[in-house]
Amino acid sequence: MRVFNFDHAIVRRPCRNVVDGLRSDATAEPDFEGIVREHDTYVAALEGAGLIVDVLPPLEAFPDSVFVEDPALVFPEGAILLRPGAPTRLGEREEMRAPLHQRFEQVLEIEGDDEYADGGDVLVMSDIVLIGLSKRTNRKGAQALCEKLARLGRKAKIVETPKAVLHFKTAVSLLDEETVLATRTMADSGIFAGYKTVLVPEGEEAAANALRVNRVVLLGAHFPRTMDRVVKEKYAVAAVDVSEIGKLDAGLSCMSLRW
Repeated sequence: MRVFNFDHAIVRRPCRNVVDGLRSDATAEPDFEGIVREHDTYVAALEGAGLIVDVLPPLEAFPDSVFVEDPALVFPEGAILLRPGAPTRLGEREEMRAPLHQRFEQVLEIEGDDEYADGGDVLVMSDIVLIGLSKRTNRKGAQALCEKLARLGRKAKIVETPKAVLHFKTAVSLLDEETVLATRTMADSGIFAGYKTVLVPEGEEAAANALRVNRVVLLGAHFPRTMDRVVKEKYAVAAVDVSEIGKLDAGLSCMSLRW
């Protein structure tokens, strides 16, 4: 199953309060205008890869709402409303309900008050969906997500996200059905034994959050050594500036829902 073949995507415009979003580095000072420019470039990259992109309006009440992949998952078979592990983000899922029902016949929901799962911890492979336990995804949430995925005909497996990694996909992304781009820490975890692994160079760990869309791999423009490695592996690459967005612990996968 070619899980990186898409023709539609949903994104949400950044709100003014995006600069107050969650981040591990309290000294980072993202620039709003810079984030808006990067988001526009990101949307253009998705369109350039062949996608029809629906742009939702900004939500001032939710600084992190530009990262639409955390409160929801989408597949051709249907969508799943998740429960983000950060308390300030729980309301975002309610804002995704109507857009998902407009586009999908089947929308499932994780409902338990003690069940938390973030889309940033979910990597869809060709034969299985990996769910990484983290500070944002607990075991009960992961188990509930496995049940919802089964209803959509998808097999799932719960794995341990390496310590000090915020989201599972912070440290790994899919290049093709048999190949991942990963940090050394993720590669050493053993989760991807049997897959070919392209390692990101030391100092460019954030580049592991790339995004394969149809024939193109979107990569952060400020990771030149990673870009060289991926190009040498014969992938088509599109460089996308995410330097400001990166100050919010974010990357390329979290800003869109794709199907």
